[in-house]
Amino acid sequence: MKTLVSWSSGKDSAWMVHVLRQTPGVELGGLLTTVNVTAQRVAMHAVRVDLLQAQAAALGLPLRQVAIPSPCSNEQYELAMSAAVRQAIDDGFTHVAFGDLFLEDIRAYREARLAGTGLTPLFPLFGADTASLAREMTNAGLRARITCVDPRVLDRGFAGREFDAALLTELPSTVDPCGERGEFHTFAYAGPMFRYPIAIESGVVVEREGFVFADVWERDRRDGRSGNSLGTARANRRNHSAQSIGKSSTK
Repeated sequence: MKTLVSWSSGKDSAWMVHVLRQTPGVELGGLLTTVNVTAQRVAMHAVRVDLLQAQAAALGLPLRQVAIPSPCSNEQYELAMSAAVRQAIDDGFTHVAFGDLFLEDIRAYREARLAGTGLTPLFPLFGADTASLAREMTNAGLRARITCVDPRVLDRGFAGREFDAALLTELPSTVDPCGERGEFHTFAYAGPMFRYPIAIESGVVVEREGFVFADVWERDRRDGRSGNSLGTARANRRNHSAQSIGKSSTK
């Protein structure tokens, strides 16, 4: 089964790759991610495109980006995804895997949209106990950072936190341990699914369009810059962050 992974950049997608690689008959052929074309960030997770590309390289899988506008209507989203599905089928894919955990309406939506296309949906994590799943992820060495928080259900102070055992003990009982209802979103940067960890730094935290976003960027490993030059580069990135982060909060 040549399988395309619906990749959000978060922990559930990362864990799904880990599970699928241990599933007989599954051949992973690439990642598929919706990207806000204006902000150049992953939709909702607000992850920079260069970090998305770094994830694909660390996973050893080719990346397919689906450009969507902001704001993005359902019609625009479905047109973009339909084109991506047709291209996947033309390229020999037979299945697409989603990291959904328990939301029946989301699963039904995906199944309905893919019905008759020739691309069969897979839900390898669906039905898992999310408390147990979250502990399994952290115990296995998956590392992720919270990039988006819905402050209506979770304190904004969780933005930028590590998704780890300590965080799991501090989450309110009303919040799903995996954030499946959209309470929070993450960026995965290390774990058994990656060939090597991605070195990251935390950036600004901003509130836009009703969500709290914590910026993350890849640590500069290309040269030995230090002192004023490194400080200037970081300041420039922070200024850009404040302007673009949060603009990705579309479908």
